Amino acid sequence: MKLKLAQLEAFVWVADLGSFRKAAERLSTTQPNISTRISVLEQSLDVILMERDAGSVRLTSKGQELLDHARQVLRAAEHLTEAAGTASVYDGVLKLGVTEMIVHTWLRDFLRALKEQFPNVLVELTVDLSANLKEALFSRSIDLALQSGPFERQTSGWQELGTYDWVWVASPELSLPSARKLMLADLIEYPILTHARDTRPYEEVSKHFRGNHHAAAKLVPSSNLAACLHMTIDGMGIAALPAAMVRDSILAGQLQLIDYEWSPDSLVFRARYDAERSPAFVGQAALLAKELSERYINEFSL
Repeated sequence: MKLKLAQLEAFVWVADLGSFRKAAERLSTTQPNISTRISVLEQSLDVILMERDAGSVRLTSKGQELLDHARQVLRAAEHLTEAAGTASVYDGVLKLGVTEMIVHTWLRDFLRALKEQFPNVLVELTVDLSANLKEALFSRSIDLALQSGPFERQTSGWQELGTYDWVWVASPELSLPSARKLMLADLIEYPILTHARDTRPYEEVSKHFRGNHHAAAKLVPSSNLAACLHMTIDGMGIAALPAAMVRDSILAGQLQLIDYEWSPDSLVFRARYDAERSPAFVGQAALLAKELSERYINEFSL
């Protein structure tokens, strides 16, 4: 009997994703190739692992019984690679999901470090809101999410990435007073540029202004924080933005800090993944993200 890791890998991914097509996409191969791997594996083991019916896949009782064993074999192969000190031979695809704040801070350094540590692992990048990344993570559309809370659903693997504070900023062109603390009445003279609707920062900003009986506050949400940043630099309004994103613009004189008594709650970030089903390099990538995030916070705080 000659079992191949590629056959076990196909079996595990079909079981996890419930689809031959999705498993083929995941493993960068064709659907017929996945079907062949499963068929040969079934012949080698002399069992039926799964039943196909109108495009759906369901594990047999024997398939369910053997699934954990297949995972253990794949994990043992990874441990062998680690013990040999040859992590660079890992291959595969890391489906990475990040928020825009990560893109504009330390993502570039992270991707470089990943390439150095795992030269044969390809990265497929998704940039989206944290709420969408959460759904993608639990549907297994991505392997690793670098996202902010809240974290209503827990994952079996995670690394704390630190806390990122919000600050109020405006263009010097607006000539806002810098010698005194600004009051709420000062801010609502201008459009308030915010993060996208249905995000926690938008809800907090909206609640703050509406709750203080200033229904006339002009909130201008944007799903793209970079666009919000550029609009603020161009003097189109006042914005609360992550301090990590605006540091360079402040140092360059494009923006000034606004002294205001309130700001949205800090963003708590985590690297989240499925430690039980993900390849070993996913957990190592999460640890690398933790190291780079902590370094960025320590070196580039305002």
